[in-house]
Amino acid sequence: MHIAPLSPEDPAELGGYELLGRIGHGGMGQVYLGESPGGEPAAVKVIKPSVVDSGARQRFAQEVEILKTVWGARIAALLDADAEADPPWLATEYIEGLDLSRHVDSHGPLPALLTASLGATLAEALATVHKQGLLHRDLKPANVLLGPNGPKIIDFGLAVFAESSVSLTSPNTVVGTPSCMSPEQANGERPLTPPVDVYALGAVLLFAASGHLPYRADNIHVLFHRIVDPTTAPDLSEAPEELVPLLTAMLAHQAQDRPPLNDVVRQCRALIEAQGLKVAQARRRLTSYTAAPAHLLDELLAVPRAGRPSKTLTESTDAPADPPQRPLVPPATPARLVRLPADTPAAPPPARSKEHSATKGRSLRSSAQARITAQRLREAYAASTPF
Repeated sequence: MHIAPLSPEDPAELGGYELLGRIGHGGMGQVYLGESPGGEPAAVKVIKPSVVDSGARQRFAQEVEILKTVWGARIAALLDADAEADPPWLATEYIEGLDLSRHVDSHGPLPALLTASLGATLAEALATVHKQGLLHRDLKPANVLLGPNGPKIIDFGLAVFAESSVSLTSPNTVVGTPSCMSPEQANGERPLTPPVDVYALGAVLLFAASGHLPYRADNIHVLFHRIVDPTTAPDLSEAPEELVPLLTAMLAHQAQDRPPLNDVVRQCRALIEAQGLKVAQARRRLTSYTAAPAHLLDELLAVPRAGRPSKTLTESTDAPADPPQRPLVPPATPARLVRLPADTPAAPPPARSKEHSATKGRSLRSSAQARITAQRLREAYAASTPF
């Protein structure tokens, strides 16, 4: 996962979480890598001050309430939140690793066996969400994180209760990622039903196996037209032959023609077992294949010893060994993020304003390593930023 340095304007902490770097951003806010007083890493999401109004707070509060109801082994857990804070924030489980989009862009498509394992894992996770009366509504490659313990689904900010009038959007508004959106969702139909997530999962698996999504177009209007046109079939080129029947069914134009998630799990299991493996073995191979070769968080918190050059945040030891019968894991070339200067003397902790020190009754942790690293990141950012 890419970790960018904090800017001088970024807060030093939120809700007791020490902020160490930036890991993402969106239209409404910024996502930081944070650490709790006890050392627990977290993804801390914050609404931009420029968009904080009563409506944004209400939507953010709704998102928090929905996240409280979502659980599962393959779902990034909600850790804490405060929709009334200034700025509003929430903290979720931090998964160390690339998202599926970045992994495929960097290392190429997954083999058919590992795509089937990914499909079984994600389908089972989504089935758990659906049992809770929820839909994801925005499943896409960037919302699948490939962590050291296997893939996990993130970003339920667009989730809605199935068969309910509860929604985070206005009527006749289409929200989601068009390239992974089902035809009925692209048409703005209500209410949405579980097959929208089946379709999105099919798009994710097609991307994992082929490197492209079902429909592509330079113009957003052309893309929407192709998605909703029943005569335009999804592009399954470059998908492994053994996956085509399943992907065809999952990407069916009509919602009622798509298989239920438990059937997706069953078909993925059949593909795995046809190659002489158990599902658990395929899961381990998938994790070994996709796990980040470096422990980015450890590198971020590491203080270089005297006389030793510092590493980049993604520099690491060798990747896990490949299975002897067939090389499953090609040599990985990790993305280079930011280099901490080895000859930079240890800087004192940055001065804190009263606003940064106020933590609603919680005490800040006193991690010298994290504070020194955060200070260096800020200095590196300030030195390289042209504005």
